[in-house]
Amino acid sequence: MAVAYKPSAMIDDVIAYDPALRAALADNIAAHTRHTCELDGRRHAAVAIVVVDSDAERDGVDDSDVDVIDLSVIPSDVTGLDGRMTGVAGGASFLLCRRAAGLRAHSRQWALPGGRCDPGETVEQAALRELHEELGLDLSDDAVLGLLDDYPTRSGYVITPVVIWGGGDVELHPNPDEVERVFRIGLHELCRTDSPRFVQIPESEFPVVQVPLGGDLIHAPTGAVLVQFRWVAIEGRTDERVHTFEQPLFAWK
Repeated sequence: MAVAYKPSAMIDDVIAYDPALRAALADNIAAHTRHTCELDGRRHAAVAIVVVDSDAERDGVDDSDVDVIDLSVIPSDVTGLDGRMTGVAGGASFLLCRRAAGLRAHSRQWALPGGRCDPGETVEQAALRELHEELGLDLSDDAVLGLLDDYPTRSGYVITPVVIWGGGDVELHPNPDEVERVFRIGLHELCRTDSPRFVQIPESEFPVVQVPLGGDLIHAPTGAVLVQFRWVAIEGRTDERVHTFEQPLFAWK
């Protein structure tokens, strides 16, 4: 039976990182009927939604010396946004990466840890491997809580989200070739009452999903995955679908 873990309705509250949360996430995912997509010539990839603990003061500052993405490309009102992740940590959190500047595609955009599945590799194995390669976090198979729906991307992938229990206040070692910086984003921030929001673009009949976090907006595919993680895993709203949520034009490549 799906059970809501009483997610915060206000940004100032936090969700405790404790065994009760782990049990609720696992139970809710298990009660969900997963939507899958055929590859149809696309490549298979896995992303990791890693739930860890965080400290609001220690982890809540984004002092990165980087040029953030030009917010003018976002199809929405970006008033007051600066592209940074400040004041978003505290309590149970998930790991969100700012991709390295030297990457050929989607450099300095927001992403969950993850990548292509190797031949013969399960999505769980791929997510754990990528987590180790990108962030230096080595976890065993029993850390996996379950899978969410496949999401087909405009760039030729089918992404499978793998929800992973990270093990508390973990030590991270981001690979600078792939990750500019990794942030711990409180689950309470993901559960804001103004999130998600949607805009229409003339190029698609489907709505572009936007997840407000800190001083930025997270778009699909990452944004769609995070919305379903909130709805299904945290709030227990099983069988909610997000695979038709659209990506903005800058993510179509």
